[in-house]
Amino acid sequence: MDHGSPSQEHVSHLALDIGGSLTKLDYFSRNNECSNGDNNEEKSCSKESLLVSNGDKKCPVLQGRLHFAKFETSKINDCLEFIQRNQLHLGGCQHGGAPGNEKRIIKATGGGAYKNADLFKEKLGIFLDKEDEMDCLVAGANFLLKAVHEEAYTYIDGRKEFVQIDRDDLYPYLLVNIGSGVSMIKVDGDGKYERVSGTNVGGGTFWGLGRLLTKCESFDELLELSHRGNNRVIDMLVGDIYGGMDYTKFGLSSTTIASSFGKAISDNKEIEDYNAEDVARSLLRMISNNIGQISYLNALRFGLKRIFFGGFFIRGHAYTMDTISVGVNFWSKGEAKALFLRHEGFLGALGAFTSYEKHGFGDSIVRQLVQQSPLSASHAGYKIHGPLNGEWNDNESIECSVYVN
Repeated sequence: MDHGSPSQEHVSHLALDIGGSLTKLDYFSRNNECSNGDNNEEKSCSKESLLVSNGDKKCPVLQGRLHFAKFETSKINDCLEFIQRNQLHLGGCQHGGAPGNEKRIIKATGGGAYKNADLFKEKLGIFLDKEDEMDCLVAGANFLLKAVHEEAYTYIDGRKEFVQIDRDDLYPYLLVNIGSGVSMIKVDGDGKYERVSGTNVGGGTFWGLGRLLTKCESFDELLELSHRGNNRVIDMLVGDIYGGMDYTKFGLSSTTIASSFGKAISDNKEIEDYNAEDVARSLLRMISNNIGQISYLNALRFGLKRIFFGGFFIRGHAYTMDTISVGVNFWSKGEAKALFLRHEGFLGALGAFTSYEKHGFGDSIVRQLVQQSPLSASHAGYKIHGPLNGEWNDNESIECSVYVN
């Protein structure tokens, strides 16, 4: 992401999702300059250069970027400094009071929006208008699944395959959001949902136990360790119990994990004899398997065929996705597949972002994000698009257009 300082009049609608482990933010910024077209005859400017229909109205289109960034919540001051340095809060909505004395309102969600409200007011002079966390998660997921051409995908045996979602046949589905803990939400429509289950064994568990067991200083460092590890050194497999054989009566292959960390009680090794890489791999496998199994059982409970997984625990990490996919496939006997989201970690922040429209704040309400791609000329519904051929990265921005009221 560009860490320059966009002019405040070109920034609008900063939104925050302050979780227990990570703080996520997004905001829209208009292009500061005109850029030449391919033939030097066409230009794309920050000024309104196109009108699109929105019912009986004509709405101006602005060119710009939708930016995303994340920070560790334990280092919330890094987020505050980033907002201050880039003057993101100065382009927010103003509400009430005499001219010059209006409150600057920023949409925020997550438990940290309550915990850190005074800090944001003291350091930046802004008021956090708090949106319900579950409302935002669902709104963000619906936003993406309806808007983005290639948002949902499966990951099986190392292969990513995008799944086309029919926006008219989206509901119901199970949304599994894996943050510090895990929430499982049955979504029946826009604003219609029920939290049906969850587990306290989630991303915070992986990070916390991993830090205790491996001395890693960050979530990403722990993930990198797991990438280099071999869980079979520590996990007890069916084959370890049955002399290398499958347990065919119940369809259990010899490589199925019978007990996570089970070998640690039978090996004549000291704790320091185990490699941190293998410990991290076993831990990731245990938590991912558990989430995959509980998710499918809840989908089965409500007769749901689609399970979407989001949250920054996944991070587009191949082994995590593969483990969850294998778990869902195993317990469903191949009838269900795990579906992942490209913008997995920003569901809550996007939900908070779209809530500006719901509450009618500001003079320039974001009505629609339109992907800049010849593949779509549609102006119906929200549109947002990241790189077609690249992986989603942290602290990234994407080209987009918006039409406004």
